[in-house]
Amino acid sequence: MGTAATDALPNIPWEDRPAGSKAVLWRSSRNPIIRRDQIERSNSIFNSAVVPFDDGFAGVFRVDDTTRIMNIHAGFSRDGVDWKIEQPTIEWIAADPRVREIQKTFEHAYDPRVTWLEDRYYVTWCNGYHGPTIGVGYTHDFKSFHQLDNAFLPFNRNGVLFPRRVNGAYLMLSRPSDNGHTPFGDIYLSESPDLVHWGRHRQVMTTRPWTWESTKVGAGPTPIETPEGWLLIYHGVLTSCNGFVYSMGAALLDLDEPWKVIARSRDYLLSPQVPYEQVGDVPNVAFPCAALYDRPTGRLTVYYGGADTVVCLAHGYLPEVIEFVRARS
Repeated sequence: MGTAATDALPNIPWEDRPAGSKAVLWRSSRNPIIRRDQIERSNSIFNSAVVPFDDGFAGVFRVDDTTRIMNIHAGFSRDGVDWKIEQPTIEWIAADPRVREIQKTFEHAYDPRVTWLEDRYYVTWCNGYHGPTIGVGYTHDFKSFHQLDNAFLPFNRNGVLFPRRVNGAYLMLSRPSDNGHTPFGDIYLSESPDLVHWGRHRQVMTTRPWTWESTKVGAGPTPIETPEGWLLIYHGVLTSCNGFVYSMGAALLDLDEPWKVIARSRDYLLSPQVPYEQVGDVPNVAFPCAALYDRPTGRLTVYYGGADTVVCLAHGYLPEVIEFVRARS
């Protein structure tokens, strides 16, 4: 049932690089692949995570409804482009009575990531336990979802698990924040023996003044293991005279000590430059949450949110992304 991120993925959603383009990542001509009103009462669908599942794909989708409540839904697709998003929101089963108790305080759920880890799919997302923090749960079939305890105290966002243990420990990237629309933020790495107790926090990456990532940075898709290091696709934010601008970048982390950055591109991979990224509920956002990789061909497909309104795709070749990171560091 499960598919590791390093397996061959011959059915990866894909379009060749447009003629004459030199882009390292290029946008799908089918963007946006998920409309804002794709299901009943959805105001917007964006910042969502996709993984291989059975003969197709499954995902967890952020859906803000017409009351403007933020929640997450499961979805399924044969080709990774045309999606059936389930109407009921995900209902979390909690075996631990202490988890059931904190569930009563949750205000919302948003910006999920999904990682195949050992024998199941783990979901991390931002919930509202006295302010934003990172929820953790798992599923085997994207129909029944089981919730563990929150990973961290408020306030925190952008929790992203690694797809395997490193030196015996589970690892998660996150961005400690505040209770608002954080005007700051660095990426940290934390370790756990059991996916419940987290510690040994290490700073991974900070912002860069006067650049596209000068305000805050946050982890995006599950890191991809390569012989040269963990490829981390992340978002960086610039505060412009017209508000925040969210762009997409990449870095390589050490395989054994992933809090150490081997290389990090000074240029963005993709920034909001087309209408569905520039115009929406939050203008000027390209926010990566998932990546699919077909190792035999090197094909890489990134799912990202456009303008906090729609779901989009970008394509590239992983070796070219690594070369870009090293060349522009």
